[in-house]
Amino acid sequence: MARAKLILFATVLAGLVGWASLAAAAGSTYPLGRGTGGCPVFPASNAWHEKLNNLPISPLSSEYIASIGANLDLHPDFGHERAYGIPYAVVPADQPKVGIRFTAYGAQSNRGPYPIPPGAPVEGGQNASGDRHVLVLQSGSCKLYELWDAYPNADGSWNAGSGAVFNLRSNKLRPNGWTSADAAGLSIFAGLIRYDEIQRGYINHAIRFTVPETQAGFIHPATHYASSSTNPDLPPMGLRLRLEASYPIASFPRTDRIILQAMKTYGLIVADNGSSWFFQGATDPRWNDNVLDDLKSVPGSAFQVVETGPILHDG
Repeated sequence: MARAKLILFATVLAGLVGWASLAAAAGSTYPLGRGTGGCPVFPASNAWHEKLNNLPISPLSSEYIASIGANLDLHPDFGHERAYGIPYAVVPADQPKVGIRFTAYGAQSNRGPYPIPPGAPVEGGQNASGDRHVLVLQSGSCKLYELWDAYPNADGSWNAGSGAVFNLRSNKLRPNGWTSADAAGLSIFAGLIRYDEIQRGYINHAIRFTVPETQAGFIHPATHYASSSTNPDLPPMGLRLRLEASYPIASFPRTDRIILQAMKTYGLIVADNGSSWFFQGATDPRWNDNVLDDLKSVPGSAFQVVETGPILHDG
């Protein structure tokens, strides 16, 4: 359905059956996000864009890699299906804002309202369980609104476990000890691989990934941990890993070469507890799953942990 027809249809439907029916109808048709709405994804000087090529290897690199799984392989946690990957919406500057009720980490969340449109895409789909992230990028203001464990209400408001607002033109971090919609207190959107990045030919930021266990500590730009372990061999939130410069990537398809080069230059960043070596991308029907599957041949042993700052334990 063309966008103009969709807007007309939603307007008429709202007048006939009310807001609740509009939200239900829009949920199946709302477009997946593409691009960044003309906004930067944080300044060029931001830690997400830090190049790791010349940074020293951590003395605990081998221990960290072993805890994640040196003999396990990379796993792209996204693909062409709408229920796979983390979707997002791009909305205009005048998008109406709706109320947010926080159900878990309200004291560490940015208060609403948030400009979440009716039928905004939810990670895993409208009926999914799991993390149920909702990401909304507002053009004009260039603010990013992210929710975790998000559920819509009939009146257009949302319930969510936690939420965070990021100014995409600023390097300001969340307060130490604060979570976000991600366990590490990071922006989720900033660490996603987007198909438009593949189209332009390069990725210029660290890539979000998960590990099975973390320690009770974080490295900036992370601001939060989700563990009670004091085991120093476990990775802290915000730990950065790079693919070894000598790892051969020439034989991989173009999409994979772009991703692997980003892993060499900007690396991976520990963002949450989860499956070993699962790295995330934005939901997009243009992904070729067979091409992405070739990345599952890259072993954890091909990575090195680099030093980007001290481990903090505040909060």
